[in-house]
Amino acid sequence: MSASPYDLLIKNVRVVRPHGNTVHEADIAIAGGKFAKVAPGIDAALAKTVHDGKGRLAFPGVVDAHMHAGIYSPLDEDAVSESKAAAMGGVTSSLNYFRTGQYYLNKGGPYKKFFPEVLKTSKGRFHVDYGYHLAPMDGTHIDEIPMLIEKHGVSSFKIFMFYGSHGLHGASDAQKQFLMIGENDRYDYAHFEFIMRGVQAAREQFPERARQISLSLHCETAEIMTAYTKIVEKDKSQQGLAAYSAARPPHSEGLAVFIASYLANETALPNINLLHLSSRKAVQAALMMADVFPHIDFKREVTIGHLMLDINSKAAELAKVNPPIRPREDVEYLWEALLAGELDWVVSDHACCRHEMKIPKRYFGNIWMAKSGFGGTEYLLPSLVSEGTRRGMSYNHMARVTSWNPAQRYGLNRKGDIAEGFDADIALVDPARTWTISAKGSPSTQGYTPFEGLELSARVEETFLRGRLIYQDGNIIGKPAGEYLFRPTA
Repeated sequence: MSASPYDLLIKNVRVVRPHGNTVHEADIAIAGGKFAKVAPGIDAALAKTVHDGKGRLAFPGVVDAHMHAGIYSPLDEDAVSESKAAAMGGVTSSLNYFRTGQYYLNKGGPYKKFFPEVLKTSKGRFHVDYGYHLAPMDGTHIDEIPMLIEKHGVSSFKIFMFYGSHGLHGASDAQKQFLMIGENDRYDYAHFEFIMRGVQAAREQFPERARQISLSLHCETAEIMTAYTKIVEKDKSQQGLAAYSAARPPHSEGLAVFIASYLANETALPNINLLHLSSRKAVQAALMMADVFPHIDFKREVTIGHLMLDINSKAAELAKVNPPIRPREDVEYLWEALLAGELDWVVSDHACCRHEMKIPKRYFGNIWMAKSGFGGTEYLLPSLVSEGTRRGMSYNHMARVTSWNPAQRYGLNRKGDIAEGFDADIALVDPARTWTISAKGSPSTQGYTPFEGLELSARVEETFLRGRLIYQDGNIIGKPAGEYLFRPTA
């Protein structure tokens, strides 16, 4: 008797692919960690193990392309706990922004010494596959871009445009100490231009990888934010999230998008990712620049936090993030843009910030004293399915913006679709399971969530990573099995 050709057969699912406009009832056969066959009526006798999908939606494993492991807690701890949260949300690929300087490893210096420590600390700790985007903070880092691509498979880089005279949480006069850069280094528009030139030079050096080498930008303008923060802090008529939104106004985002786009044109860098656009003005600026510079391939990102929360959120300072949570009219515009296909992917911007660090008890109610950022990777897919369905978004479109589009941009060529030869990453979703978000149900160590109390109509029931069940009915299954994603992948 010949051996079974399939390791696992998932029967009775409705397969959601990122292309087309329909969902197909099918079985999914997996061999060697990859999809071997997707078709109705596959013979169960051909598989070593058979799994009942119970009629659920089978989404491609989510590529959460914007996360921050190790920013507020040690990387070795965050890698474990926050990747468990990712698995709970159907995420199978976690791409994390990382840099030198305060927070993260709290070290400066060249990436040739810094990044191997990151990789060593990460190994064997992630429950999902993982990779890193890196930020060139000084001139040495720009020179290291080709090495990072060739030796470490880092194909995406980042600029934090607001760090000019602003720290992570507010105005700062100590940028060099915060960023841990040299006395002769400046983190300013000239540096951003030189980063762009460095990334484009690397694209020319590696033409076979150039399509998937890109630069991401956090678009806010430090000078405007610093000035408006002083004004809003003195004006007691606005409090909480409304005050923080006013202190980092939408036109600060829009202006930064214009500057970033002009520099991209000047440096002939065609692959630009505009991160976590939070407002009508930011998205409109991004669309205008796409018309002005049609030869630049702009990708536009939105977070699930900016789609689900507004300034009236009961979470108050627990929902402080950069760029800020915005008024309801901006939220509605983001949904219009997403449904119109004007936003390319949806991410979590997950940054686990534990309660005692987020806002000490003595500062409760003070938005200015709260840290920026919060977790939410575990709610990304169920929130999008719940709210997106209510607004008429197709499942296929959801799969495009949570899996296919970010995978294609960031060089994950084995991820993002349920098709033969791809990694067998799957999120099985019950689209008719009503539940209420509670931080108590998450494996994240954050201890709270700004999404607390939101009622959702869809839930991730099971997550498979390369054919291995890693999450089921509220429980993480097995030891960490995530692999480092050397990008672009084959």
